[in-house]
Amino acid sequence: MLRRRRSAEAMDLSQQLADREPEIPESWILLARASQQAGDLDAMADYAERAMKLAPDRLDVCLIWAESLSYLGRIAEALAELGEIEARAGADGPAWDRLTMLYTQLGRHEAAYRCADRLTALSPNSLGPAFHKASAGIATGRLDEAEALLERIIAAKPDEADAHYNLATLRRQTEDRNHVSRLQSQLAATTKGGAGEAPLYYALAKELEDLGRYDEAFEHLARGAAARRSRVRYDIAADVTSMDHIIGAFDSEWWGRAEPGPEVSGPIFVLGLPRSGTTLVDRILSSLDDVTSLGEVNDLAYAVMRAGGPVSGKTELIENVAKSDLGALAETYWQALRGYGENAACLIDKTPANFLYLGLIMKALPGAKIVHIRRHPMASGYAVFKTLFRMGYPFSYDLEEIATYMLGYRRLMAHWHALAPGRILDVDYEALVDEQETESRRIVAHCGLAWSEAVLAFHKSETATATASAAQVRQPLYRHARDIWRNYEGQLAPLADALKAGGAL
Repeated sequence: MLRRRRSAEAMDLSQQLADREPEIPESWILLARASQQAGDLDAMADYAERAMKLAPDRLDVCLIWAESLSYLGRIAEALAELGEIEARAGADGPAWDRLTMLYTQLGRHEAAYRCADRLTALSPNSLGPAFHKASAGIATGRLDEAEALLERIIAAKPDEADAHYNLATLRRQTEDRNHVSRLQSQLAATTKGGAGEAPLYYALAKELEDLGRYDEAFEHLARGAAARRSRVRYDIAADVTSMDHIIGAFDSEWWGRAEPGPEVSGPIFVLGLPRSGTTLVDRILSSLDDVTSLGEVNDLAYAVMRAGGPVSGKTELIENVAKSDLGALAETYWQALRGYGENAACLIDKTPANFLYLGLIMKALPGAKIVHIRRHPMASGYAVFKTLFRMGYPFSYDLEEIATYMLGYRRLMAHWHALAPGRILDVDYEALVDEQETESRRIVAHCGLAWSEAVLAFHKSETATATASAAQVRQPLYRHARDIWRNYEGQLAPLADALKAGGAL
């Protein structure tokens, strides 16, 4: 039932097991997982703690306890627990695998690489550990090592589609060095409608675009997006309705009566649509000595879920959070960020979807700095469409759905600007590319920070990143991707028409 995401039935069955067998940890582990799936993070932690009391030495129990601590915003405790598990894991392959996953979720990519390296040493001929190590290697800038690992995986298992896609995104392909023929052959051998089809289409589209073969690139991209969309259960209307509910719940009346949170000066939020340039701005700011980026962390979303309590849907969550204690929310969120152990005065949360919570951010954290990255609507829409996301952004596989989502996002951002004029700095990606120093100085000044020439060499930063831009941001700023969408103006007509109808073009 859990695998089928039928959490209510899973909860009922798990409770029956716990009633019948309260002394076995599995009863409480299953209840914890069912609670997690239902969005009740406090209950998840309660059940995980019950399992810990029964089997404090079992690594699988310790791992779910550490995971539940992270959802509660108790990041320092979670990381300490994971460190203790590392010290005890020995030759336990599943433990090292789970450690890799949890460190990745927490944005601790060096730790994830360390655990993946240990896992590959234990299972040198297994492809799963090699893939984990390659992914962690990309995040930490070990691109040559990642490329070698991905080639090894493909040589052993040519139908490993995700390895093909990751390899295609590692660098810009050239006429002398590309994988187009291999990708074409593999696609011909791939089962139509299978899970491997979409990554291969996306990989081939990316490489063909690098080679300037734009019509062929878009043809394969469209096929990949359609293949991916057919496997995703998603209703764009639900997301847009939620954004409109947010506008209604967090209105000027709410702003006037809500009690502000504490004057914490450390958080910096860099946000916007995915693939809009948020990673670039994140790297620029984190080049400063007194700034550290935590990357894309989920701590604010978890704090919102806890503040809203167990709910039946998004509407109830929005209504509950609008009535919540903003001071408590701010304190638990900032405690979570400090729990990562970074000593810089300012910490960046670079989660693009935080634009949904800007009302909460501005009221609960009045001292927070907010940098919103915008991009030409067509460039933004195409950048989303051409990216195969591992998780999230299910609107990104259909041009009309992308436009619908973008229009909802624009309405919401206009609402936040009207609610608190001057709190949000808008930065246009195109302006940043064309006038790097001028725009960088504006960003740094908005955040109340001192200028440093290191900002102009952001690509030399060793900070890890696991976004779709992981390879790109390790290069100097270049203009190649700025207007690449113009090569597809005919194919992107559905996006343009929908944006024009909504007043965004």
